[in-house]
Amino acid sequence: MTDPRQDAATRDSAKLATDDETSAAGQGNGLAIDVQKLNKHFGDKHVVKDVSLQVRHGEIFGFLGPNGSGKTTCIRMMCGLLTPDSGSGTCLGYDIRRDSAQIKRHVGYMTQRFSYWEDLTIRENLDFVARVYRMADRRAAVDRALESLGLTSRASQLTGALSGGWKQRLALAASMLHEPRLLLLDEPTAGVDPTARRDFWETLHVLAARGISVLVSTHYMDEAERCHKLAYIAYGTLLANGTAAEVIASQHLSTWAVHGDNLVELGQALRGEPGVAQTVAFGSALHVSGEDAAQLERTLRRAAIERHLKIAPIDTSLEGAFIYMMNRSKDSFGSQA
Repeated sequence: MTDPRQDAATRDSAKLATDDETSAAGQGNGLAIDVQKLNKHFGDKHVVKDVSLQVRHGEIFGFLGPNGSGKTTCIRMMCGLLTPDSGSGTCLGYDIRRDSAQIKRHVGYMTQRFSYWEDLTIRENLDFVARVYRMADRRAAVDRALESLGLTSRASQLTGALSGGWKQRLALAASMLHEPRLLLLDEPTAGVDPTARRDFWETLHVLAARGISVLVSTHYMDEAERCHKLAYIAYGTLLANGTAAEVIASQHLSTWAVHGDNLVELGQALRGEPGVAQTVAFGSALHVSGEDAAQLERTLRRAAIERHLKIAPIDTSLEGAFIYMMNRSKDSFGSQA
């Protein structure tokens, strides 16, 4: 007579093996995520509108956009954590509508808000997370996470005594405990000093080189430029998608740096002039952009003579391109941003 518990365990193991085979079969195209025309409503608000995206294995994919633009909702749908109203796709080879439970086994999530126990040590926090995951060899998993994130020498330190950068490492270590194939990071470096931010991003690139895909939302332009690819979402609409260079090129902007006196007044005066689409103060210069390069140059050369300005053409920055997109976008209720 067979043991029912053993039979159940065998069936569960067989199902997991089948799930993994299905996932592996669906990853032959090199895509970790492949979604088409995702839509989501909350009440009468259309928060994600026909978004289609692809993310490759080992790719760091950045999501940018204003608060409330639909970034988090989009990411959750792409990873099977929220069911779309319409649209389809796969995440790690699994169907985002049918296979949410299987996807979750392979996803690590790091929130913006630090949510671990400050009266426990780093090791104790990681051990607790390992218990939640019901990991068979918790000590080995915790040791690997400590080593991977450079936390071994601080393993016995109380979490409450850590700086923001070290807390960030602990949070990333916790999200990596179960060895996920996909990481979701929600503004992970908010409030962290520049050195810690740089170190964090170097760690992300090491993980990506191992084949782990990373979805990260950020408001920092320097971090956006560290991503392999970017998506800019405003009010539920995907406005741009590609490398930083591709996103900048897609806006067809020419940009000039203008130096002189009273730049605030100058910026106001130039708005609406022929060829001028945008004026933005950057330090001691005014960056003036427009899509009609020839007309923009004529306007600025005339202004330079009249106002004794120094002008020079410069490369359009990623931030400049994003500001331009944002100014042209419409919110979910149809009014101009």
